[in-house]
Amino acid sequence: MPRVIAISNQKGGVGKTTTAINLAAALALEDRSVLLVDLDPQGNCSSGVGLPKSENKHGIADVLLGFRELRDVVVPTEVDGLHLAAATRELVGVEVELVDADEREFRLRGALRSQASQYDYVVLDCPPSLGMLTVNGLAAADGVVIPLQAEYYAMEGLGELLRAVKQIRKGGLNRDLKTSGILLTMVDRRTRLGRDVCEQARQVFGADVFDAEIPRNIRLAEAPSFGKPIHAYDPLSRGALAYTHLALELIAREEGGQNGAFDQAHEESARPTLRVLSGGGVA
Repeated sequence: MPRVIAISNQKGGVGKTTTAINLAAALALEDRSVLLVDLDPQGNCSSGVGLPKSENKHGIADVLLGFRELRDVVVPTEVDGLHLAAATRELVGVEVELVDADEREFRLRGALRSQASQYDYVVLDCPPSLGMLTVNGLAAADGVVIPLQAEYYAMEGLGELLRAVKQIRKGGLNRDLKTSGILLTMVDRRTRLGRDVCEQARQVFGADVFDAEIPRNIRLAEAPSFGKPIHAYDPLSRGALAYTHLALELIAREEGGQNGAFDQAHEESARPTLRVLSGGGVA
């Protein structure tokens, strides 16, 4: 069975979709077979690998609603070893359609367990909300990667997500769900603010924070407009190297059995907004 990794944070604009795309591509380039699943109705993950939702006739919405099998909606991308279950326009209405459906929280898990055995990893791009699509993602996942923006309000949404993970476990939807790690994104260590946020996050969460950090990088920001992962757009950029580092670290954690797991102290410490000691001027 593949290792299923959900990329999730309830705060938007933290690099969630960028991480889903480029982590999946980096894993594929490390000779892993990878399925990328776009659960976000915005469809940015699909367009980021060259398949805009307006051009996709079938996708993961059809699978969740029981209209098609997963194998029938998966398509290849330009990265060898990376396949996509895309977003379509119909994904917007899926949460409403699932309200009265049987086994509504387990639609994705059932599809992956029965039809994704050929993949080493499944990477899920979850919406920035705790609706039914995210619940399906967390119920199906082995682990969660949490992108955390290295800015003043970095902790917004993190506490909610940690409580959601705890509830998913305690409520029986997925008792084995673990936190694969926190990923610092949009890091600018030229500023005192950026350095302080990173240092405090590491103090609070310790080894649960990935060593890999994703920098602010113009090439990384440009790549989605060309419908390419950063490794296809500019493989020697700082952004590409950072996501390769992340992929190698994730492989070591997942395949080495070193998944992190947040305890009650971590959940409590995530509730207030992360405070920094100084402003954001350039040091």
